[in-house]
Amino acid sequence: MTSDYERLAALNKNHVWHPFTQMKDYVHSDPLIIERGEGIMLYDVHGRAYYDGFSSVWLNVHGHHVPELNQAITEQLKLVAHSTLLGMANVPAIELAEKLAGISPKGLNKVFYSDSGATGVEIAIKMAFQYWHNQGVRGKTSFITMNQAYHGDTIGAVSVGAIPLYHDVFRPMLFPSHIIPYPYAYRHEGGEMKALEDTLAALRNLLETRADEIAALIVEPIVQGASGIIVMPQGCLSEMAALCRKHGVLLIADEVATGFGRTGAMFACDLEDVSPDLMVIGKGLTGGYLPLAATLATDEVYSAFYGDYQEQKTFFHGHSFTGNPLGCAAALANLKLFEDRNIVEGVRTKASFVEQKLAALKDRPHVGEIRQKGLMVGIELVQDKDSRAPYDWAERIGVRTSLRARELGMLTRPLGNVIVFIPPLASSQAELDAMTAILSESIISVTEGGAVT
Repeated sequence: MTSDYERLAALNKNHVWHPFTQMKDYVHSDPLIIERGEGIMLYDVHGRAYYDGFSSVWLNVHGHHVPELNQAITEQLKLVAHSTLLGMANVPAIELAEKLAGISPKGLNKVFYSDSGATGVEIAIKMAFQYWHNQGVRGKTSFITMNQAYHGDTIGAVSVGAIPLYHDVFRPMLFPSHIIPYPYAYRHEGGEMKALEDTLAALRNLLETRADEIAALIVEPIVQGASGIIVMPQGCLSEMAALCRKHGVLLIADEVATGFGRTGAMFACDLEDVSPDLMVIGKGLTGGYLPLAATLATDEVYSAFYGDYQEQKTFFHGHSFTGNPLGCAAALANLKLFEDRNIVEGVRTKASFVEQKLAALKDRPHVGEIRQKGLMVGIELVQDKDSRAPYDWAERIGVRTSLRARELGMLTRPLGNVIVFIPPLASSQAELDAMTAILSESIISVTEGGAVT
């Protein structure tokens, strides 16, 4: 007799194509099938519990099965599940827009909704392009991005992406972008200051020679995520913003991963008092509950689209579920929990605790660098500590370490040779203690072949 797990596993292998997953490997393994969640724990169909050590891909804030979020969605369901924003409005979308304008960097007063970070980026790119077009400036049609950038998987977002593994195969389909280096101090011969100098010099030179053809710079502020949790040196973001202002180029901040307290501020831009022209948010917007994203714009950007009907300055863009009332209701409840529970302040305290707990790993022979900003942590594993030689891709060191963590009761997903630790912001000190212990044991047992000492 076939068990329920065997039935689900067979159906999964026969019909589900998983994202960022080599299916040849996957279908020959026993899949992890999640059935429910409670707090920061996820439970599989066998009833085994796992810590959600990467916040279900960097988006969970308060944990799973949160009564306040459940109630907000349930109450909204009693009214309406969805109504369009095309020429209409709904109550939660209006109230959420006001809240977002109030907590965002100064000047971001207009909110355009979408359903994921990638679509939010797509919107920002199109807004930046049309902003100049509507003002009669036809030459500013290109974009600046940063080396190893990841902004999502739609065509426009991939066009401003720069991770060869993800993006090169699609290059013939894409519009070209100018690429400048993200300051990756660990992999720079001159260290942090030289990495910072090279980034700013590259941006400065590009703007001084080609600003008349550049619509915007898009950047993952303070922390570049999918490249391996690379943390900017202090002052880099504010200097980049100043250069953009000086040369008349819009600044797009992709805060999809870094927003909503993850870095120890509500938004990473707040850490250096930067106000971008456009800002994209998602992931933690609904506490990790429902697919909702938004692109925030300044009044100046908005005004370029504001005109008489016959001028055809309208932003002709939208999604079927734009401003979905269920998602917006969840987001409003999420923001209330941020206030009621002092989430952002708590992140700063918890980040210090995590840093202390992981400090001992710095001396391990295959831990090259531990990078952290708030509760975003990336641990780069290396074949040789002195030379910083990376592990070969075929060794699957990140995958093996993450699988070991799963055996020990914690879920995470690596970025190549970088082990990611991005726990739910609501994690208690005791839970962070348990998760960092699993993380350390997993790294040591896989890279050194022995138990924790």
